[in-house]
Amino acid sequence: MKNEDFRYLYERLNDPSDIDCLCQELSLDRELLTVIYSQRTVRETTKKFYKVQRNSQRMIQSWKKGETLLELSQRFEFPPILTGLMIFQETGRSKKQYWAMVREPETIQDEELRRQIVEIAKADLIYSPEGTEKQYQRGAWGEKNLQDWLDGQGISYRTEKDLRGEFPKTPDALLDKPIMVNGWKVNWIESKATFGDRVEVNKNTKKQLSPYVQLFGQGLVVYWFGFVDEITMEDGIFITDSSLSGLTCKPVE
Repeated sequence: MKNEDFRYLYERLNDPSDIDCLCQELSLDRELLTVIYSQRTVRETTKKFYKVQRNSQRMIQSWKKGETLLELSQRFEFPPILTGLMIFQETGRSKKQYWAMVREPETIQDEELRRQIVEIAKADLIYSPEGTEKQYQRGAWGEKNLQDWLDGQGISYRTEKDLRGEFPKTPDALLDKPIMVNGWKVNWIESKATFGDRVEVNKNTKKQLSPYVQLFGQGLVVYWFGFVDEITMEDGIFITDSSLSGLTCKPVE
């Protein structure tokens, strides 16, 4: 995807409702749009956190006067679940108490509070229990895709689970023997069920992928939902997407 096309989508995805609008308008995959929306939401949340936190007492007063948790999250443009968490912590309740209510709202005795907790959980695609589970499933789906491809190619490897405790950082698949992928020597492969824009690639490279290069040599990262065209290789890291299945690979001679 061209960077300008990605930026257009990124700027348009301000609200969950924008996902369906763009899906219909541009005939794009809904899951791709959900992934980009998720990445934008997480980044914007990090930027806004302390600004919103400074208004927490105002939020509490508004809530006590009848403004709902969802309405407050919309007014402050902050994720619904995290808005509720901030308010509850400011009123002296613990994270554990709050998450227990979010996960099991049926245990809440106060009918109005129960209604509001259910409402914000339904509205939050990222931080709700359902949203968290979907992100986990998306990651597991990507790892299975990678393992199915490796198995289909007859390539032996060890997973992160197999390598636990052996190295300070471990990729999703450490190859038992290096392979050549489109002329590129690959010693390990990492699966990312995200979209590889410049911010995402830089973050992953710094935190995970560069250490893999130092430990194991050159490798490959798969961004299953695509990446911007301008990014092709990063300091010993070859980048691809779901077209992985069409890549030519062979053992290193």
